[in-house]
Amino acid sequence: MKCKILHESPGRMRIRTLCGAMSLRQADILEAYLKKVDGAKSVKVYDRTGDAVICYAGSRDAMLHALAVFSYARSEELAPEHSSRALNREFEDKLVFTVLRRAGNQLFLPSPIRTAIAIFRSAKYIKAGLTSLLHGRLTVSVLDATAVTVSMVRGDFATAGSVMFMLRLGEILEEWTHKKSVADLAGAMSLNVDKVWLKADGTEVLVPIGDVKAGDCIVVRTGGMIPLDGKVVSGEATVNQASITGESMPVPKGPGSYVYAGTVAEEGECVIQVEKAVGSGRYDRIVKMIEESEKLKSTAEDKASRLADRLVPYTLGGTALTYLLTRNAMKALAVLMVDFSCALKLSMPIAVLSAMRESSGYHISVKGGRFMEAVANADTVVFDKTGTLTYATPTVAKVVSFDGYSASEMLRLAACLEEHYPHSMANAVVEEARRLGLDHKEYHSQVEYVVAHGISSSVEDKKVIIGSAHFVFEDEGCVVPAGEEEKFNALPEEYSHLYLCIAGRLAAVICIADPLRKEAKSAIEALHACGISKVVMMTGDNRKTAQAVAREVGVDQFFAEVLPEDKANFVRQEKAAGRKVIMIGDGVNDTPALSEADVGIAINTGAAIAREIADVTIASEDLFELVTLRQLSQQLMRRIHRNYRFIVSFNCMLIALGVAGVIQPTTSALLHNASTLGISLDSMTDLLKKEQPSEKQDV
Repeated sequence: MKCKILHESPGRMRIRTLCGAMSLRQADILEAYLKKVDGAKSVKVYDRTGDAVICYAGSRDAMLHALAVFSYARSEELAPEHSSRALNREFEDKLVFTVLRRAGNQLFLPSPIRTAIAIFRSAKYIKAGLTSLLHGRLTVSVLDATAVTVSMVRGDFATAGSVMFMLRLGEILEEWTHKKSVADLAGAMSLNVDKVWLKADGTEVLVPIGDVKAGDCIVVRTGGMIPLDGKVVSGEATVNQASITGESMPVPKGPGSYVYAGTVAEEGECVIQVEKAVGSGRYDRIVKMIEESEKLKSTAEDKASRLADRLVPYTLGGTALTYLLTRNAMKALAVLMVDFSCALKLSMPIAVLSAMRESSGYHISVKGGRFMEAVANADTVVFDKTGTLTYATPTVAKVVSFDGYSASEMLRLAACLEEHYPHSMANAVVEEARRLGLDHKEYHSQVEYVVAHGISSSVEDKKVIIGSAHFVFEDEGCVVPAGEEEKFNALPEEYSHLYLCIAGRLAAVICIADPLRKEAKSAIEALHACGISKVVMMTGDNRKTAQAVAREVGVDQFFAEVLPEDKANFVRQEKAAGRKVIMIGDGVNDTPALSEADVGIAINTGAAIAREIADVTIASEDLFELVTLRQLSQQLMRRIHRNYRFIVSFNCMLIALGVAGVIQPTTSALLHNASTLGISLDSMTDLLKKEQPSEKQDV
């Protein structure tokens, strides 16, 4: 692609494409492409001018090379099917057109024509007000209709036109806010599935999802995301499909049942015959589900909406009382022109939307405003250990074999079993086998996953299990081979252990090194500093390992050797004690606790079911994103409370000035609506200050 550099400074450049006018789709493609370039930190493409602003860390030459080889045709698949660029353009154009039309009417049309236009446009507002009254409700639409009608009855068509103009701007902003909220949330719920298990020629092959065609059969197991629409042809599973249908309970699926892309197999295993390729129909279903859901609104937004309608009778009563006391229609109209509803109904949703959008800039996806409110009010944080306080990429430190088996053969067998289940410790086993060149082709029978315990299968008619000590020794009754007790007791305690048993006897112990995140301790200190009074760690690991980790990271309390139900029970107990609880986890075994918590937070590299159930998803690279989320949520609540105070005080001042005769109704309406727009624009600004790039320099 041909382009030229307009401005440049270390780590930042602004370029202009030289390929003619840029379409919205082309802007999406270029932005998606540049964001995937190694070293790119942030990218913003401006389709109107054909410019792109790129902030990067690393080689300037590499970035220039990426621009030089870019092609829209070759990068088409990188851009999302749906983006907010077209939506933003639509409403930007609506706002500009509405303002220009108003200015043109005022400047160029004679008074009689402006009067006729005002009468024509008033019909919509009067009809809405009458409809509300006929249904026995005093809502904001009644107030709007009254203000417009009184102005026109008095012959003040200019004021009526101004009121309707401001109401139209408010309608555009409210619709934009709603649609943008839906689009952002739908994007946050998009699939994170790159590869799937394709059933072919009697075996399973891991292939990119883009290679799967209609008619192919794919295998989905416990905790896995169903990536494509299709029908179950064999097997049984219970499927969580709340993201599509809104059903709270998992639905049993058997042969002949239809399953939807984006739902999650909570338990079981099934083979699905694909009916639709990637991207077919899912976005529209998500949008429909979100629009019907109340999850989107925070308590503050609900409160603002209810308060706006409750204030209508008082505003009407105040108008009537002013007229009775002063016998001055202008003063009464000045009261009527000031309603609290516009600012309350606009600024609150916009503030929440802005906070959610800002969160996404920090790699935090929030599924609804009420969860940010809950994060701000939380006082307890519960961490899962593995993959959360520790890195999501643990490694195999050593394999201790028993019962005459070789360590390499046991690692090969373990990898063969573990590769079917997405978990950080399972990934460590598979990666170690790959590193050592141990080919682990399928040679076992059907695999069964036991949540939070392990995996069961059979090899050469012998039962093979791998999992926790509780699973293999207590539930399955496996034993340590005679004469090897001393070796077993000498297993290093600094590692997490996976136990592999064959035919009821211990065959190997895989020692997993699970290093702590370097930022874990300081992140927990920061959470304490921003008002979290209790930080808890829960893990299925043995007590000694858990105690060492707890001491190092500085949690207030820890629990070891816990099961999924133990985590969920603890969260329930904390909530019963009146505490607001955040639960953070990444695995299938964390999902009951994620559901029980006031806010469930999943790591984006964790199990699909955890991401599905969680209310918030964060990137796995940095635990300080939790601190950022807490700070954003607290700042959001401060902004909302500040907005309440300003709206009430400013509008009360306008009413007082109107009753005193200091300002006219037209001025009152202008100031009221200007303040509404002003506070809405202020609510769109960032809550946290970001690090600014170096100052631009011309070259």
